Amino acid sequence: DILTVLSHSRGLGMSATLRPYLNAVRASLEAAMCLENFSSQVVERHNKPEVEIRTNREVLLTPIVVSRNEKERVLIEGSINSLRISIGIKQADEIEKILCHKFMRFMMMRAENFVVLRRKPIEGYDVSFLVTNFHTEAMFKHKLVDFIIQFMEEIDKEISEMKLALNARARICAEQFLKNF
Repeated sequence: DILTVLSHSRGLGMSATLRPYLNAVRASLEAAMCLENFSSQVVERHNKPEVEIRTNREVLLTPIVVSRNEKERVLIEGSINSLRISIGIKQADEIEKILCHKFMRFMMMRAENFVVLRRKPIEGYDVSFLVTNFHTEAMFKHKLVDFIIQFMEEIDKEISEMKLALNARARICAEQFLKNF
């Protein structure tokens, strides 16, 4: 199939249903990532992410939700000087919910190593990123977008691999336990 050949030639081994979703997220992030320095209108010499403090409605953009299905979705909230990206990760069953929760907790405890990762996600989402104008001044915008898209690709793979390893380990434990009977 030509789509498989194209995706493998680019080094992107993702499914045909995932590609349009990630392309839509990429386009939305690229459009929303036009951030500029904006000092606080309330406190002099302060520059807080407006998307977090929400004091001025005129500097907030309309939030965008890009959804693949009910569980997999991305909320993009923009303002003049910051962008908050919240991601809902696919969780098909109870094991995936537990694995996702534990993995996200592990990542958020190390949020300072990821620079743009928030310590606490937005309600109803599994992980959130906060990109400010200082991040876009210090880093390339397209690399930030690439990081978030790659994170979305890899997190599904990681949870699937953890689930397979967990099931394999449970099978071995059950076989060892049942040998006694």
